[in-house]
Amino acid sequence: MFNLDDTDFQVSEAQVAFYQENRYIKLKHVLSPKEIAYFGDAITREVLRLNTVEVPLEARDTYGKAFLQVMNLWREDDTVRQFVCSKRLSKIAADLMQVDGVRLYHDQALYKEPSGGYTPWHADQFYWPLATDKTVTAWIPLQATPLAMGPLEFSAASHTLQAGRGLNISDESEQAIHALLRDGGYPHIVEPFDLGEVSFHAGWLYHRAGPNTTADPRRVMCIIYMEAEMTLQAPTNDFQRADWEAWCPGAEVGKVIDTALNPVLYAR
Repeated sequence: MFNLDDTDFQVSEAQVAFYQENRYIKLKHVLSPKEIAYFGDAITREVLRLNTVEVPLEARDTYGKAFLQVMNLWREDDTVRQFVCSKRLSKIAADLMQVDGVRLYHDQALYKEPSGGYTPWHADQFYWPLATDKTVTAWIPLQATPLAMGPLEFSAASHTLQAGRGLNISDESEQAIHALLRDGGYPHIVEPFDLGEVSFHAGWLYHRAGPNTTADPRRVMCIIYMEAEMTLQAPTNDFQRADWEAWCPGAEVGKVIDTALNPVLYAR
């Protein structure tokens, strides 16, 4: 049994400053190899049990080829719940955002199959009916992730770019956002992930991932955090309406998203 409720991992002032400027950061040694193996096995079991995709990879659209996606695994398994609700990870999220506490928005497993396609450029918060930008996603590879496996790529400081925010994940977003980032001179960060390395990126930061050209699945668990006092905004698109119903049912526009699906995970 492993306990991730310790808060011994310390984020330095320099790391907070880097995140605040670039709105992404990669942190090494957040999790030990044994912790990843233990919790990763539980996450993979739930992904295999709950995945409903039966369409062959070659018959799917770009989004479908990018990954298998299973949400809110913390509601399905006690071991996964310990992982998603851990104070070690949620304190890092609070420290990087410089807030007093964080809630869970939802989790999602993203498994890019062997020969799985690229994930187009996008910003996550296009999908979220959240009133502020105080959001961050922990992207947690469950294996060492070389470039050939399609690790997450970042466009540093691209949270400042307003253009392209109305695009959902698609071939169109890949082309249009790529051009905007290129023309704007935003640095494109493409690096492998070591075992135990975790990245954090803000909701409006543009990011993508390459295809998985290896024979093994790229297994990743994501945890999406929001400031504990986050309020619900009126949805601006159909995706946000669907997210409201799925991930914060019962929340009211203009009020704190305090539902059974959105517990406070860390408070100072």
